[in-house]
Amino acid sequence: MASTEATHNIPRKEIQIPEWEDAAVNKEDDAKGGNTRARAPARAGLSSKLDSILPPHRRYLGLSRKVFLIALLAALLALLALIIGLAAGLTTRSKHNHDLPLPSNAQTFTGDLTYYGTGLGACGETSGDSDDIVSISHIVFDAAGSSSSQGGNSNNNPLCNQMLRASRYDADVGAERSVDLKVVDRCTGCSPDDLDTSLGAFEKLAPSASGRVDVTWAWLQPVSTSS
Repeated sequence: MASTEATHNIPRKEIQIPEWEDAAVNKEDDAKGGNTRARAPARAGLSSKLDSILPPHRRYLGLSRKVFLIALLAALLALLALIIGLAAGLTTRSKHNHDLPLPSNAQTFTGDLTYYGTGLGACGETSGDSDDIVSISHIVFDAAGSSSSQGGNSNNNPLCNQMLRASRYDADVGAERSVDLKVVDRCTGCSPDDLDTSLGAFEKLAPSASGRVDVTWAWLQPVSTSS
């Protein structure tokens, strides 16, 4: 019993926080409180401006303000995506047309040379097998301008009646042979660099029995085409 009383009579020591540490804690609390107090008026100001422009009690297009704002944001994002998509499409198309063998591309192209049964072409002109004419790839023809496949008048395509020079090395005679050809038609089975000519024009470059040979060609003059 005496032992218990002795324990209760031991004076307790108080823990004192150093003044510098207490001051630092108070300073940090003041800073946090200050930031909170600074943000609160800013938020209140923004909310007040929004309320003055779009009062919360009103309906917009039959929608509450919250739903209306969400729908408006979604519409703006969709419009932005559409604009970006169109811009990317135009850039791709411009780059694609730049690489095509259009008259504005002053390069020399190499592709396959074939011949076909002539007649009325996409340019509205009737040709014969002995005429020096050529059918251009539908890809190039359509990229240049109007085409019946696109709902336009292919007779007005800027490639119609334009001239190109086709050449190839004839191993039989050991010399380069060439022929100037007029564009009169649109070849649906041709790749961009291919040419499809009349039988007579083909035989000026290779024997008809060859059927398909390689050819090098280039435009003889620049032509203004739509982009």
